[in-house]
Amino acid sequence: MAAVRVEEVLAAAEEQEAEKRRSVTVEKELELEFDLGNLLALDRNPPAAVELRGAGPRREALLRALARDNTQLLVARLWELPAERAGGAGGPLVARLPEPAFRLPREKPPPRPRPPTRWEQFARLKGIRRRKRTSLVWDEQAKEWRRRWGYRRAGGDPARAWLAEVPEGADPEEDQFARLRREKRERVARNELNRLRNLARAHRAGTAVPAAPLHPTGHQSREELGHVARVARVSTASLGRFQPRLPKEPVEPPSRSGGRKRRFEPLLGNLAAERSRQLELLRDMSSKKPVLDITRAVNKQLRQEEAEAAAAKGKKQSQRGKRGRRQQGAGGVSGGLGGPVPPSFAGTDR
Repeated sequence: MAAVRVEEVLAAAEEQEAEKRRSVTVEKELELEFDLGNLLALDRNPPAAVELRGAGPRREALLRALARDNTQLLVARLWELPAERAGGAGGPLVARLPEPAFRLPREKPPPRPRPPTRWEQFARLKGIRRRKRTSLVWDEQAKEWRRRWGYRRAGGDPARAWLAEVPEGADPEEDQFARLRREKRERVARNELNRLRNLARAHRAGTAVPAAPLHPTGHQSREELGHVARVARVSTASLGRFQPRLPKEPVEPPSRSGGRKRRFEPLLGNLAAERSRQLELLRDMSSKKPVLDITRAVNKQLRQEEAEAAAAKGKKQSQRGKRGRRQQGAGGVSGGLGGPVPPSFAGTDR
């Protein structure tokens, strides 16, 4: 076993002690400028230009040591700030940062102010101030705070109340509870009809209508997530051309139709598939039961209702015009230029 000299042991101990002391003590010719509000430290000391030349490991070691020394000085200044325990005596030690002194630059220019709308200009001219209504109101019947709209709202459903007020001029023998239930059914049916009209209008316009809403329960399939991602991507003004891509997203930009294109069958191809298509077509033509097209049926029903509403509106206008002419003819001589001719001048030729 080789003998160990005492001088070597003492030299190694002194070197370790100096290394520990160097880890917390940093000497700089020029003191750093600190902005503790932004956790910023500015080093004005010029680095060694000779050692920074090139791209070898020596340069990387120098930059790493410089960053470490500046970080050590910044942490030492943070420990000089007043500190307190967050969340009680057993909480972590938190330092109170001062107000920032430097204004950090923005990555992008500040957004331009949005021009006011016509309503905002009118409200500013008239001195109208918008007041935000709270979503909770006090319910006198339940003696608790409830939502203003929706399920379990304040006041409850009028059709389920134990007392119903008879409107003025209504039949006193009419069942008001049945009337409220009937009006509610009519409102539900009207909302459903409007929903079908919106779907038919969107289908005629060629826009994509989502088949089913996504439920935020974590059970979405891959196809549903891909469909939602495509719809969100093409919802911009550039149709997703300048949107950042996902890691596994295809290179070609998605279209509004989901990437589907028209495909034509080859002239010489699978004879079995061609035979099955022809047989299915003949089966549909010879079948006595017609094929139900929901979209076409809904569109036909909507067109029929619009035609009936337009005819009823025109009939009312014609009846109103006949009533006006009848009243004008019964009034006798009119003072206007377009009125009836007096009886004394009916047969004269002037």
